[in-house]
Amino acid sequence: MTYILAIDQGTTSSRAILFDANMQRAGTAQHEFTQHFPQEGWVEHDAEEIWESVLRVCREVMDSTGVTPEQIAGIGITNQRETTVVWDRATGQPIYNAIVWQDRRTADICARYKQAGCEDDVTSQTGLLLDPYFSGTKVKWLLDNVPGARARAEAGELMFGTIDSFLIWRLSEGRNHATDATNAARTLLFDIHKGEWSVEICDLLDVPMNMLPEVHDCASDFGHTTLLGGKIPILGVAGDQQAATIGQACFQPGMMKSTYGTGCFALLNTGDKPVTSKNRLLTTIAYQLDGQRTYALEGSIFVAGAAVQWLRDALKIIETAPESGELAQQADPNQHVVLVPAFTGLGAPYWQPDCRGAIFGLTRNSGRAEFAKATLESIAYQTRDLWHAMQGDWGVDTEVTLRVDGGASASDWAMQGLSDYLGAAVDRPVMQETTALGAAWLAGMRAGVYPDQQGFSKTWALDRRFEPKLSAEDRDAAYARWQRAVAAAMAF
Repeated sequence: MTYILAIDQGTTSSRAILFDANMQRAGTAQHEFTQHFPQEGWVEHDAEEIWESVLRVCREVMDSTGVTPEQIAGIGITNQRETTVVWDRATGQPIYNAIVWQDRRTADICARYKQAGCEDDVTSQTGLLLDPYFSGTKVKWLLDNVPGARARAEAGELMFGTIDSFLIWRLSEGRNHATDATNAARTLLFDIHKGEWSVEICDLLDVPMNMLPEVHDCASDFGHTTLLGGKIPILGVAGDQQAATIGQACFQPGMMKSTYGTGCFALLNTGDKPVTSKNRLLTTIAYQLDGQRTYALEGSIFVAGAAVQWLRDALKIIETAPESGELAQQADPNQHVVLVPAFTGLGAPYWQPDCRGAIFGLTRNSGRAEFAKATLESIAYQTRDLWHAMQGDWGVDTEVTLRVDGGASASDWAMQGLSDYLGAAVDRPVMQETTALGAAWLAGMRAGVYPDQQGFSKTWALDRRFEPKLSAEDRDAAYARWQRAVAAAMAF
């Protein structure tokens, strides 16, 4: 048998999934790692711990299945995007913890550049906004705040990369400093129209270009590793949301997917022409194959599944994430509790990094069930925010179907609520590991094991379609409450 090894390096855990020649899961291993919160609004990971977790899960899944390196045709990598690592070129050691995409420490830097009138030029080249979310200002912060870092970077001693680049460097034992176009497009340093690093923006942010990785297609030769018992090529790389778009087979313009993990990310395929958003969405690269870029509109929600984790870990309302849906069903239908989960600011279409979470509509009878319901409904409301913004930018017909994946998509209650509040059909696929599948398909297609786009699209299979049951009147009244709550939270 021939296999593809997918490395899914996420925000809270690292996973390794072996897919067989029929793109079916043959084995999975997962390991969580530590979240560091050194100050309010700061989020960090130990890049060494991430590396060790990746190596561990790869070895575990191979050991548990008995699959040998000789049977693995290629490795596909998908990763938490924007999370920033700077490491020593000679030793491979990070100079500081990885600064996570959720981190807001560069809000003041972004504000200064905005006040200087730089945002329009940055957006025109990168498709992004000046927000702490992206990697560019994180690199600047590291070079400005880690003693000696800037001088070392200018001397060519330091390297920058998102998590995929760091893993490629480590897996290849320092032979390859590379990334793919989708991850490059999330750094704030990449011109998505020219397909190259922007000299102008690197100068603006004081990022030496000698730190930057080489940019490849999503399916390409990223080197090889010998650390898993034999020589295995690395053949596919995509940021997690683009990998999920690929895994959902959203290859045609107008197709849309939404992934519910730590955050929520909706991508709409816009074809070979980038669409400039009028509603503060992001213009990004969906994938790049054979040198041809396909673009997308993206809406980014910072807190989705993380709000369910908050119920579990901080409030102790639930013991496991699936309990949230069961508990929400018990909520008093006459209470209208609204949670704005702006724990790390608000993403699209608001882009308010300083906004913080709030809850409205509490009564003396509000309890665990109402908190659970409000938390799951906040995911649906935020998705509707993105849905409306995309309609305005692309003219998406309200009858379009949304393909969903990620942890929260397993909840029937949450997905029915999503359909209700969108007023649209929601399709959940049989294969919900779409992010890992997307990375695996890239590597497998490159290796000649898996079919082309058209053949892959035919393998997509529906698990369940959710149709809206809520009346338009009730839907709009609920969404109006959400809009008032967001306005109040931003005002606070």
